Amino acid sequence: MLDNARYIVVEGPIGAGKTSLAKRLAERLDPQTMLLLEDPAKNPFLGRFYHSTDRWALATQVSFLFQRDALLRQFGQLDPGQRVVSDFLLAKDPLFASLNLEPDEEALYQEIFTRLQPPAPVPDLVIYLQAQPDVLIERVRKRGFDSERRITESYLERVNERYASFFHQYDASPLFIVNAEVLNPVEQDDDFEILFERLKAMRSYREFFGYAQ
Repeated sequence: MLDNARYIVVEGPIGAGKTSLAKRLAERLDPQTMLLLEDPAKNPFLGRFYHSTDRWALATQVSFLFQRDALLRQFGQLDPGQRVVSDFLLAKDPLFASLNLEPDEEALYQEIFTRLQPPAPVPDLVIYLQAQPDVLIERVRKRGFDSERRITESYLERVNERYASFFHQYDASPLFIVNAEVLNPVEQDDDFEILFERLKAMRSYREFFGYAQ
């Protein structure tokens, strides 16, 4: 599966390690791989969102949508056969809208999303990192981003539930689900090598990978 995948997405809730894993995977696959990575630091509303969710949710959501749109339009610049690894799945974008926006704001966001949605290909492989909220909040605190200081475990719990529901139904691409609580392919070289080999051996449309310590 991995050898033939040209467009790979690494997904997961806040703190799961998707961006770090996307970088490491791209480096291992091919030095010429294009990385399409979100940059939360470029969203001027994010810190305010965690301080006052109701007031800043729509602005935060739309800002991320425009950022993702700009990134995905880079597909038009690809060389033939060039790989792409990304840390976001556009089809999942409305997940946060449904979680954080009031009904009238969500309807407005959905209209913007529908009109703006860039013509990106369907991923050849999606890697979904799972972890429980207590693990996620510990990792968020450890990385120490100022914009994330006000994230609560209860918010991460709701985010986690939405992710689980979304990927339970997701069937647009082959899906590799990783238990990222006991497997740390970002910081542990052995875990990354195990994960990489399992991805190369993937044959089913949907697989789960985890091991007990």
